[in-house]
Amino acid sequence: MLVLLPPSETKIDGGDGPPLRLDALRHPELGPLRSALVDEVVALSADVPAARAALGLSPKQDAEIARNAALRASPTTPALLRYTGVLYDALDVRSLRGTAAARARERLAVGSALFGLVRADDPIPAYRLSAGSALPGRGTLAAAWRPLLEPVLRAIADGELVVDLRSGSYAALARVPGAVDVDVLAERPDGTRTVISHFNKAHKGRLARLLAGTRAEPSDAGAVAALARRAGMRVERPGPAVLHVVVPA
Repeated sequence: MLVLLPPSETKIDGGDGPPLRLDALRHPELGPLRSALVDEVVALSADVPAARAALGLSPKQDAEIARNAALRASPTTPALLRYTGVLYDALDVRSLRGTAAARARERLAVGSALFGLVRADDPIPAYRLSAGSALPGRGTLAAAWRPLLEPVLRAIADGELVVDLRSGSYAALARVPGAVDVDVLAERPDGTRTVISHFNKAHKGRLARLLAGTRAEPSDAGAVAALARRAGMRVERPGPAVLHVVVPA
């Protein structure tokens, strides 16, 4: 099973790993585009106003541009320890121990606008590039990534179950045939429901933690739903490969 996570805009600084080596990342077939995008992001950082516009940043966030300028020289840390925020707080991968930690390192991966797909232990620097960013002289990042990333994810999905927890803009970078898609719905007292955005990250993080550490090997959406229900989550299956996590509004 592969649990595909969205990245976070916020990332910890520093790390104790060597500077970025793209050949140290898994899925080397993504290497040429990774290298091109890193070079483009570094070059963009030399023009701070242009970088702000392309990355959707304010002057108060110029430190993000400085981090991008140092992408090739900055220290690295494993990807799962680089990302922070609501989902990663709920996932709390640092607290996993023993076989649960080992399973998490193998099962968890992150969709990235800069690297396409990173596995848990892939050493990466801090960076700022979102799926919706528009780099000068390049079309959308989805148009760039889809021809390369979709075959990688298709090959994974042919051999194991993929649970896709990515947000819409990152899911657009590459589709995953047969993946289990998960939405979080808030239910009001009158029974009406809405899709929630920010707080869905915490619920997806809890589900990711459950799937990362379980001894079970679910083979379809029904088995994922059963695991989640046993853990106390309210989960519905409106389609063969679709799950709804329902929470109080």
